[in-house]
Amino acid sequence: MSTAPVTAEHAVALTRAWVDRVVIGLNLCPFAKAPQVKGRIRYVCSEATTPQALLHALNTELLHLADTPIDVVETTLLIHPFVLTDFAQYNAFLDRAESAVDALELSGVLQIASFHPQYRFAGTRPADVTNATNRSPFPMLHLIREQSIDRAVAAFPEAEAIYQANMATMQRLGKQGIAALLAQCAQEAVVQTPGD
Repeated sequence: MSTAPVTAEHAVALTRAWVDRVVIGLNLCPFAKAPQVKGRIRYVCSEATTPQALLHALNTELLHLADTPIDVVETTLLIHPFVLTDFAQYNAFLDRAESAVDALELSGVLQIASFHPQYRFAGTRPADVTNATNRSPFPMLHLIREQSIDRAVAAFPEAEAIYQANMATMQRLGKQGIAALLAQCAQEAVVQTPGD
C-alpha cells in the first residue's frame, strides 16, 4: 500500500471499492447493492481535523440527506480520515453524533451506523476476525434513512440472521482472506484515482 498522504479523492475511491468488494461482494448488507448500482449512495470525505469540525460536517450532511429525495440520495457515507482515527475516541464521539440527530429533530427520520478501521464489537478482542464486518478503510459515519431500514426489515424480517451470516463469512475468510480483499480494494482505488 502507498505511504503517500491520503487525499479526499483516494479516500472516496477506496471506500467505494470496499463497498463493492466487501459490503456487496460478501453480501454483508443485502440492501446495499441497489443504491450503489443506482448511484444513490453519497460519498463525502470530510477534511475535518477536529471533532468539532466533524460535527459541523455531520450536521451539514444530515440536513442534506433529509432535504434530498430518496430517489436521488438514499444514504450517505461521511468519511473522515483525518480525525477520530483512534477507535476509543471515535466510539466516544458517537454520542455527540446521535445528539446532533436529535438537535436537528431528525430522530425517527435518520440514524447513524458506525464503521472504523479498528472497529470492535462490545465483548470481543481487537484481533477477533468478526470485527471485520464493520472495519472500513477509514473512520466513517453512515447516515441512513429510517424509511430505508423499514423497507429492508419488511423485505428481510430476520435481520439477526444477517448478523449471524456475516460473522460466519468473516470466520470462513479468516485474516488472510480479509487482507487479500482489502488489498484488492486498495489496488482498485489506485486505478480509480490515477496520480495519487
